[in-house]
Amino acid sequence: MSDAPPYYHRDGITIRHGDCLEVLPTLPSESIDFVLTDPPYLVGYQGRWDGARKVIVGDEDPSWLRPAFADIYRLMKPDMLCVSFYGWPHVDTFLGIWKEIGFRPVSHLAFVKRQWGLGRFTRSGHETAFLLAKGHPPKPVTAISDVFDGQRDEVTFHPNQKPVASLASILQTFCPQGGIVLDPFMGSGSTLRAAKELGITAIGIEIEERYCKKAAARMAQSVLTSLFLADS
Repeated sequence: MSDAPPYYHRDGITIRHGDCLEVLPTLPSESIDFVLTDPPYLVGYQGRWDGARKVIVGDEDPSWLRPAFADIYRLMKPDMLCVSFYGWPHVDTFLGIWKEIGFRPVSHLAFVKRQWGLGRFTRSGHETAFLLAKGHPPKPVTAISDVFDGQRDEVTFHPNQKPVASLASILQTFCPQGGIVLDPFMGSGSTLRAAKELGITAIGIEIEERYCKKAAARMAQSVLTSLFLADS
């Protein structure tokens, strides 16, 4: 796997197609400055919007969770941060494994949607993520709100696609200058797109080639930094 050429590599952005459990071990220890990722939620989610109705890979099998985040922890430099979304019905599983590995939760983030889901007992109007620390990272120069606009970008091709502007705000705050960002569950490539807008080096890993293809095309688009930096 380490000898395989990247699926995409340009302007500091690298996409690797493959299972992160196979790709992560090929990366050098303590080489990553910040992690921003949206892994499977372990809820067997089926996207309806694209007509495929396929369960997201890994969303029914939790066996990947511990080895993936153990490698993520290994890859992070000392005293750095990781933002990870999670499936709220399994918060005990995610938090338990994160803490066993060595992560320390230091904040909780909420992304408020403008369109609510259908829901069961309640209609889902937000998604959440944890800010996890390896060691004791320094506090940011300016603390940001823990509530973000979760409105989807105008063009979407992934059922769980996150807004670039909100992710860019997180990167600006928590990624050190000149740092390298990792997203081992890249999906639509929103983390990488936000990194490109900010001129930050980033690595993304995605198991489904169809998303690698679309994310690569997304990386090739012109930089539109002014669209979201006006509010930063």
